[in-house]
Amino acid sequence: MCCVDEVLLEGCSSTDSPEGFSSEPSASTRVECWDREWQVEKVCVASISQETKAQPTVKPTVIDVDIFVNSIGPVSSINMEYQIDIIFAQTWIDSRLRYNSTMKILTLNSNMVGLIWLPDTIFRNSKTADSHWITMPNQLLRIWNDGKILYTLRLTINAECQLQLHNFPMDEHSCPLIFSSYGYPQDEMIYKWRRNSVAAADQKLWRLYQFDFMGLRNTTDIIKTTAGDYVVMTVFFNLSRRMGYFTIQTYIPCILTVVLSWVSFWIKKDATPARTALGITTVLTMTTLSSVARTSLPRVSYVTAMDLFVTVCFLFVFAALMEYATLNYCSYSSQRHSSMGSNTTNYSALNVRPPPHTIIALNNSLYWQDFEDTCVYECLDGKDCQSFFCCFEECKGGGWRKGRLHIDLLELDAYSRVFFPTSFLLFNIVYWVGYLYL
Repeated sequence: MCCVDEVLLEGCSSTDSPEGFSSEPSASTRVECWDREWQVEKVCVASISQETKAQPTVKPTVIDVDIFVNSIGPVSSINMEYQIDIIFAQTWIDSRLRYNSTMKILTLNSNMVGLIWLPDTIFRNSKTADSHWITMPNQLLRIWNDGKILYTLRLTINAECQLQLHNFPMDEHSCPLIFSSYGYPQDEMIYKWRRNSVAAADQKLWRLYQFDFMGLRNTTDIIKTTAGDYVVMTVFFNLSRRMGYFTIQTYIPCILTVVLSWVSFWIKKDATPARTALGITTVLTMTTLSSVARTSLPRVSYVTAMDLFVTVCFLFVFAALMEYATLNYCSYSSQRHSSMGSNTTNYSALNVRPPPHTIIALNNSLYWQDFEDTCVYECLDGKDCQSFFCCFEECKGGGWRKGRLHIDLLELDAYSRVFFPTSFLLFNIVYWVGYLYL
């Protein structure tokens, strides 16, 4: 069987003259072509035999590997996979295909691939893989006169990448591409990286979108199985997520919503419809933002950095709404019992205990005091307990002794105007420093 038609014999066919007529090649060209055809015929005959379809006799067979990365991306956080387009090259020596000729290299097309032995390389973490066939199979087979073989093919692989999203969206990942022999253990076949074995094309054409390519590294490992020890080769592609999209879609809206909830602190406390509507609106907005933020993530069971930020923002907004509920309740209670102030007996002059739930006037302010439980204690001799259990102004040192913290709930808005912005600012400082620099 002759395989000359299966080989790229450039320069051996007749050429066209400028007038459009075919011309015969020169004598030297014909001699070179005859020599090439004879060598190709010899290789073809050898490759057809069953012997060359078996593994080379020299064991272990050493496979030199190099990879050229055409592109990486897109990376799917939801499916935890990434797509990569590579040219995968393998080089080994098969002494059965040696030949003597002045022609050192034979370049064969893809039809010859099935006639010789090839490594049974598999990609261990691939979900799907496709080879390119347009316009011809993207494969190359070269045979040197010393029996060295180069086999390259172009592949598009969807590979698994287990993303750790604890720091999302400030996370960094090393996505692996793992390959090894399917059936040949270490004592029969060994993979080795060639020098500068992994190269990459221009990154401007890559479809990473949300990621920046930070570099790559390759490793060689041995895994032990019941079938033997296998050489496993891994290329790690280091990726760092870009925050621009999530800053615009999540972080800035959350911060603005929290700031908007503080507007209610400057609205009069008797404007119940306005403050209630503002509080409920901001709470619902944060609920929507938290739901939208989760659409870019798989359903992981742990808390991500974005989950923490959104949750804290939601708590700030909810606390602002509860602040007005507390203020409204205290104001209503104070107004309801203010009419009782004029009828209040000067209990201190009579040296008697006031009835439960009595309003006491202190410094021109009304304080609703619950005397039912707080005034049942009596100070023992030599014990200074009046700091904790005094209910009357006439207690030694006064009911509100110097150095004791006094919070007027009716001034809750004034406190909130300082407390909420300050605490939210401190949270942001700790959050961003912790995730970006620690």
